[in-house]
Amino acid sequence: MNTGRIYGVGLGPGAQDLLSVRADRLVRGAAHVAYFRKAGRNGQARAIVEGMLRADVTEFAMEYPVTTEIPLSDPRYNKALAGFYADCTAHLRALAGAGSDVVVLCEGDPFFYGSFMHLYTRLKDTTPIEVVPGITGMSGAWTATGAPFTWGDDVLSVVMGTLPEDTLADRIAHTDALVVMKIGRNLPKVKRALQTAGRLRDAWIVEYAQMPGQRVRRLADVEEVTPYFSIVLIHGQGRRP
Repeated sequence: MNTGRIYGVGLGPGAQDLLSVRADRLVRGAAHVAYFRKAGRNGQARAIVEGMLRADVTEFAMEYPVTTEIPLSDPRYNKALAGFYADCTAHLRALAGAGSDVVVLCEGDPFFYGSFMHLYTRLKDTTPIEVVPGITGMSGAWTATGAPFTWGDDVLSVVMGTLPEDTLADRIAHTDALVVMKIGRNLPKVKRALQTAGRLRDAWIVEYAQMPGQRVRRLADVEEVTPYFSIVLIHGQGRRP
């Protein structure tokens, strides 16, 4: 019996015309698509491909059992997600085993802080699987600022706003170019860490990069809680001719 293949397809930061040619072909031709989303939401990955899917496509929405309801440090958080990923993996493996190809829609790049990685590690030894890279959200964000991001020997650090404040401040103080992801409710902590590191005035925040509603501002001027799709940036100022 022919075995189907799972494709983890990077959709880029949010605009359909930023998909690769390969990603576009796979999305438009898919008989089965799967994607992650919060319960009750359409999900950003699904929103990106609106209007691109076949009329007869079969959709598999993978709804997270928890997001922010349980602290990351609580053992129940990992237990809930592990069971969720196991169930999703079993469903995808069954589809592939029956001969169907499945396209898993992934925001940004599938191997860059994405949920698809948890499926990939569970499937790669038993099921044919292929990854199609995509433009990362941070690349879309720094492009939106209209200024080059890294020069010469600049060191680029990518950190999460969920880190402890003192860890954030230390990382920020010891890099040239900076990307901070997972902002949202962590914004006050991120701003304090930037202030401690002496770099708040250098920071920008980009909301909804490469999507409708994109906004680019100096972080020091922002007080309100920002959307989930927000990235903080500091441009490198390194060696150049």
